[in-house]
Amino acid sequence: MRVIVISGLAGSGKSVALDMLEDLGYYCIDNLPISLLRDITADTLREQDHHFEKLAVGVDARARAVDIRGFPERIASLKSAGIDIQVIYLEASPEVILRRYSETRRKHPLTNENRPLIEAVEADRELLRPIAEQADLVLDTSHSNIHQLRELVRTRVEASTDGGMSILLQSFGFKHGVPDAVDFVFDVRCLPNPHWIEALRSKTGRDEAVAQHLEKSPETSKMLADIGDFAETWLPSFQRENRAYITIAIGCTGGKHRSVYLVEKLAERLKKNYPLTLVRHTEIP
Repeated sequence: MRVIVISGLAGSGKSVALDMLEDLGYYCIDNLPISLLRDITADTLREQDHHFEKLAVGVDARARAVDIRGFPERIASLKSAGIDIQVIYLEASPEVILRRYSETRRKHPLTNENRPLIEAVEADRELLRPIAEQADLVLDTSHSNIHQLRELVRTRVEASTDGGMSILLQSFGFKHGVPDAVDFVFDVRCLPNPHWIEALRSKTGRDEAVAQHLEKSPETSKMLADIGDFAETWLPSFQRENRAYITIAIGCTGGKHRSVYLVEKLAERLKKNYPLTLVRHTEIP
């Protein structure tokens, strides 16, 4: 049996993630009391293997605080008993969550007559910290719409199902903020910026004209080689530690030219040894 626990901040997209897992053939249970998860034994899960080969469980701030604090110990116990269980945690910036609640007019589960929405969002993050720290994969959904989040969940979960390490290469723009849910961040703002060339401004790092411009600079080749060498040197160490997910972010100023080009080229290199290498460009479709 394969078990995935989906958790995260209210408004971060947990329902969307669970819907995607259901489409992938998982039997999904939302808002399962952690006390019930605590009472589930490895033997119980194995006995159900022929009924539910893939199980997804949603856990969030609606659970009791005392149960959330005991979550890491319970998950560690199931893993040590040989259960294939992974924790995926979704988060987003406070500004994005506030906007989403404003647009949908839904009620945050932690708001009450004494706690306004902005305080509830911060309380939610603090309450779920024990789960976030236990997560095998953290997804920042601040820049993702529903369709992008569904695709991100699908590609990462399907990749890890194959038994290898799923690597996500993500481009971003520093002027929009550094993504939170990443393992490594590389700053390439020192490279020549195609934005200042009128003919290239509206293009992206995927376009041949931008690639040709960047490849004229020896610095670009050197940066790409150094990041690639770093990744190929250290990724095997993470794989030996049974890491299922690694996220590498590369950022430039606007996230449309230099970082996009380097992510695309790095993906070509890493896919030779890591076929489960995925690409995500935060600032372009």
